[in-house]
Amino acid sequence: MNPGSGGHGLHDRYPSAGRRDVAHRHEMLRLGDRSVAWVPPLLLLTAIAVADYNTTGEFRIISWIVLVPGIAAAICGVWGTALFAVLAMAAYTAVDNAWPHQFQAGLPDFILVAAGGVLATLACAVRVRGERRALHMRDVADTVRRTVLRPLPPGWGGLDHAGVYLTADTQARVGGDFYDIQPGPHGTRVLVGDVQGKGLGAVETASVLLGAFREAGYHEAELAVVAERLETRMARHRDYIGALGRDDGDRFATAVLLGFPADRTGVVDAVVFGHEPPLAVGAGGVRTLPVGGGLPLGYRDLAPGPPRVCRVPVADDETLLLVTDGVTEARDAAGHFYRLADDVTRAVTADPRVAAPAPLVAVVRDGTLRHSGGHLADDTTAFAVRRTRVTGGEGHEGGRSPS
Repeated sequence: MNPGSGGHGLHDRYPSAGRRDVAHRHEMLRLGDRSVAWVPPLLLLTAIAVADYNTTGEFRIISWIVLVPGIAAAICGVWGTALFAVLAMAAYTAVDNAWPHQFQAGLPDFILVAAGGVLATLACAVRVRGERRALHMRDVADTVRRTVLRPLPPGWGGLDHAGVYLTADTQARVGGDFYDIQPGPHGTRVLVGDVQGKGLGAVETASVLLGAFREAGYHEAELAVVAERLETRMARHRDYIGALGRDDGDRFATAVLLGFPADRTGVVDAVVFGHEPPLAVGAGGVRTLPVGGGLPLGYRDLAPGPPRVCRVPVADDETLLLVTDGVTEARDAAGHFYRLADDVTRAVTADPRVAAPAPLVAVVRDGTLRHSGGHLADDTTAFAVRRTRVTGGEGHEGGRSPS
């Protein structure tokens, strides 16, 4: 998935699947905007007819024309397959009777061609129905994805942002990684995290945490209170899951919570919940933010007390890069981990413009896929943010806009 440009983030707007566009979207062969799925069965029909013309005696291959609707069933729609079934029977009749003094395949083979056409049409109908069901499930997954990971407007909350989100299961389209930006009267807050495990349970937990973040991130003045609200919501969710008797009640989440104060620039507040600390990437190099790491969300009982909030300086040209363990734990064929900081450092040294959010997450995406050979063992998210370079009070305009 390509990174968002100009701050659009990860999201593409997927069209919804309707019955009218199913065949159009799933035709296997296209030339520009036109379907050419009809070409292979038509060429096969013509080739069989021509080849039969050049055969003599009892060796007739016109019966092979039964293959034509079978090929059409695999790549054409139902009506296209039915049309080729009719054309196959018509061509068989015409060619077989064109030379009455020669050997004729006759009625038995005609019945074979007709039966093959009917069966091919029925098989095509089953195939198209399965494709429609798959498209519907894909659109359901896309709707869930847009609900959990909402599209982020350019410059949202006074931040330039971009990201990539790759699921380990390419069919799932959504997993346990989560992120969001929430502007509010007290500044802009950013949350990036990873729910332990996979499946719908992980998606549900991510949705719960994002809901709590969007409310607390807007209303609460202190970042520590936002962090406490996240921990409380995680505990309540685990209690709920346990009451249902589900076996994922011990699920936890790692996360990084950032706060960009409305009354100050040049600093960022951070709370780390058992997650990799952010990298600050600028033209001058790459550094790890010196923020303390706490326990993951869900382990509050092991370390009671308020979460630790660290305020660290960030230069105007530095972008904060946050990644999930799908990046840091990506392995190559020899089992070596992906060295994110080294890769980013090389890229920024070669071209300082890479420090901007959009090209930065593209570097991380390409580096992770290259290092792992395209085989992702876990969901992978890279998210980059930095303050929008504006003057006057405009830089905080997004921070006062509720969502």
